[in-house]
Amino acid sequence: MTRSATPPAVNIYRVGGSVRDELLGRRDADRDWVVVGATPEWLIASGFRPVGRDFPVFLHPETHEEYALARTERKHGRGYRGFEFFASPEVTLEDDLKRRDLTVNAMARAEDGTLIDPYGGAADLRAGILRHVSPAFAEDPLRVLRVARFAARFGFAVAPETMALMRAIAAGGELALLSPERVWQELARGLMEPAPSRLVAVLRDCGALAQLLPEVDAALGGPRSARATSAAGRRLAAALDYAAAKSYALPVRYAVLAQDLDPGHPAAGGDASAAARHALRCVRLAEAMSARLKVPLDCRDAARLAARWHRNVQRAAELTPAALLDLLNAADALRRPERLDTLIGAAECGARSRPRAGSDYPPGALLRAALAVVKDVDAGAIARSAGNVRGKKKSSVDPIAAAIRAARLKALRAWNATRMDTR
Repeated sequence: MTRSATPPAVNIYRVGGSVRDELLGRRDADRDWVVVGATPEWLIASGFRPVGRDFPVFLHPETHEEYALARTERKHGRGYRGFEFFASPEVTLEDDLKRRDLTVNAMARAEDGTLIDPYGGAADLRAGILRHVSPAFAEDPLRVLRVARFAARFGFAVAPETMALMRAIAAGGELALLSPERVWQELARGLMEPAPSRLVAVLRDCGALAQLLPEVDAALGGPRSARATSAAGRRLAAALDYAAAKSYALPVRYAVLAQDLDPGHPAAGGDASAAARHALRCVRLAEAMSARLKVPLDCRDAARLAARWHRNVQRAAELTPAALLDLLNAADALRRPERLDTLIGAAECGARSRPRAGSDYPPGALLRAALAVVKDVDAGAIARSAGNVRGKKKSSVDPIAAAIRAARLKALRAWNATRMDTR
């Protein structure tokens, strides 16, 4: 690149997540850089391209990595948008690092490889602690979600003094100022971490879960007390972490979070109408949560489907051929088999959260086998034959749909009889 004369005081440092992950022995995250002692004019003259609207960030002309001028910030309003940034050659690296959220994210590498760690981030990494850098942490409510997400990523504990600040943020009402899009972005990233149960646990500990996910908080028994985690909380934690261990996609993990939001679930052996009413209550709660968070359509569909049908999946071996067909149709499994896979995945995670769960998941294999039986029915030939009948008779019932359903039920009954005989 063409570079203008470098001012004598300019220094460039690699900062943030890549330094942290390097010390943890993890693959480096995207690398971010801070430039100390420079001006925007010098960076532009050196070939950098400005991209930041709110503060001065520039793309390197060759690597396209982000370089930011060292800056400080000052809060001037409520919420996470109420900040003014100040960048000048006089801002030091320590000033810039001090505005960051956690000590583990407030380290830098100099160009000669020297680690610069003014706030003890390396020691907190070794101890497995998430600790705020300064009292300014409390000025940004989004940091509550970020800490919970980092807890889910690394399995670290939150320092008591940091948890106290998080509780103050939650009690102060500023979480309500976060946009649904930002809340969902952090929740989605946290659910995709290796220990998503930690996301829920940290949010519940600080009181944020009751505000951001009140349906989940209520299902877990309301605000966490000094007593041990509820049985519902242990089951949800186990289900979420099982989804992570299986590397399930986000729709499955969100469905696990949303599929059992009614704590008054019917006792085993209850009548079918009570179970159906309970499932519909779960659907309403899942829909309300999805709408408020503005979740993507695939996650919303997965949550709705799991809330309504995951208990039927669990007892798939007991379902009649007609009930099996209804479940497959509800999942639109013939046209979109991935929806059935998502439903089975969410139900499997729920089953794995129960004591004495086996190593396999028979309901999944059974439903996929039933789907194969249904797909083998030649619906096209049946439609052509039934179409001739429809041309001769008038009926309020679509003879094509009725004929296809009858053929699929016949196939399922034959398959089910064979299955029962071989048990």
